[in-house]
Amino acid sequence: MKAIISVVGKDTVGILAAVATKCAEYKVNIQDVNQTIIGELFTMYMVVSIDNLTIDFTSFVDEIHKVGEEKNLKIECMHEDIFNLMHKI
Repeated sequence: MKAIISVVGKDTVGILAAVATKCAEYKVNIQDVNQTIIGELFTMYMVVSIDNLTIDFTSFVDEIHKVGEEKNLKIECMHEDIFNLMHKI
């Protein structure tokens, strides 16, 4: 199973590292990353595998949100099934 993590906020050092570290802590494997910086605005999308997640998905979402709060970023994590239903034509 996969999930999508999105990150938006002011560019600062260590954003990718903070999100990747939290993923590694719970055995979430990052499969793809796309990031862009426009001026001072940082955006990033990650496709991650949650097959080996060591906590329940809702708790992982809460942990990722905490990273956003600590770094003053908007971080969302959405299960692939929900993401696909939202973007289905």
